[in-house]
Amino acid sequence: MGEKIRLPEVKYDTGYDVNRALHERRSVREYKNEALALKELAHLLWAAQGVTSLGGFRTAPSAGALYPLETYAVVGDVVTLEPGIYRYDPQSQTLTQTAEGDKRRELAAACLGQTWMAPAPVMIAFSAVYERTTERYGERGTRYVHMEVGHAGQNVAIEAVALGLGSVIVAAFDDEKVKEVLDLPEEEHPLYLIPVGHK
Repeated sequence: MGEKIRLPEVKYDTGYDVNRALHERRSVREYKNEALALKELAHLLWAAQGVTSLGGFRTAPSAGALYPLETYAVVGDVVTLEPGIYRYDPQSQTLTQTAEGDKRRELAAACLGQTWMAPAPVMIAFSAVYERTTERYGERGTRYVHMEVGHAGQNVAIEAVALGLGSVIVAAFDDEKVKEVLDLPEEEHPLYLIPVGHK
């Protein structure tokens, strides 16, 4: 654990029309028993929080460009990746393993027993460090963080469509149990989970 894994280069011009992706987006809760390619995971994570300019700006807007979100991949079946939890670094487009082993069933159990989630080959998890935003914007910064995770989640959902994958947003969970499964630092709070897989 701790070694950085470089993700494949993201190709921005896939030829998939964004209007078509918006039209086709649906919540998908059943997934084929088929691994995700590492390049597919790279695209999903880049859509979530990828850097898009030399100034460090990202795919999702952030109040004051403070970027309170942290993004994790809970991996069960991704080609060339060992099962485990990986933290995404947008600046270097890398993953760092933070926990070993397949945690999908534990995470599904923490989501009020939504066992249908467990077969998804990967779950994208967003957490937030609220203080990054509230230090500047006060209490209203909490609202900005929640808006931002919505932007990032929709990006993942649209990217999934463009890749021929299915996804769904999950927010019904026990915060403390999810935090425990993800082994989040004290200052990080889970907000959003997105199972993704072949439909």
